[in-house]
Amino acid sequence: MHRLSLARYALIAPLFLLAPAALVTLSGCNTRYIQNTDVEDVADNRKIITFCEKYRHAVERKNVGELLQLVSPDYYEDGGNIDAADDLDFAGLKDYLSTKFQDARAIRYEIRYRRVLHEPDIIYIDYTYSASYRIPGTKGEEWRRKVEENRLELVPFNDEYRIIAGM
Repeated sequence: MHRLSLARYALIAPLFLLAPAALVTLSGCNTRYIQNTDVEDVADNRKIITFCEKYRHAVERKNVGELLQLVSPDYYEDGGNIDAADDLDFAGLKDYLSTKFQDARAIRYEIRYRRVLHEPDIIYIDYTYSASYRIPGTKGEEWRRKVEENRLELVPFNDEYRIIAGM
């Protein structure tokens, strides 16, 4: 029988110690994601993404009534800067949706959900959107496209949510 020399044992022993750690690491890779998102597939996240998809579809249909039902009366958007001129509250959002938003002849709105953050009183949804829309231009109707990162902010409301910022 061949004896394992001390030098060989010193080379092999760390492998036996690393094997359990490798198994633990590999078993941690079983995180499941909601289809076509980067969001972990758990019940709360699935419910939130379903709500956000209602919002996305309402934008594509230009359904102002449905959009306003998804928004909290406490809605407030500061435009991401210190200039108060572009701030928007619920009344301003309602006015925008009833006027300028209606200029779009067609809207295609795609969202890639990146992350859902649960805080005690608010939920943040980080996403990338691609918006293509047809609007009147100087030479007739023209298509425009915008791709950006955004964050929706939701608050729980009854058994659903309401948007308080980010539209």
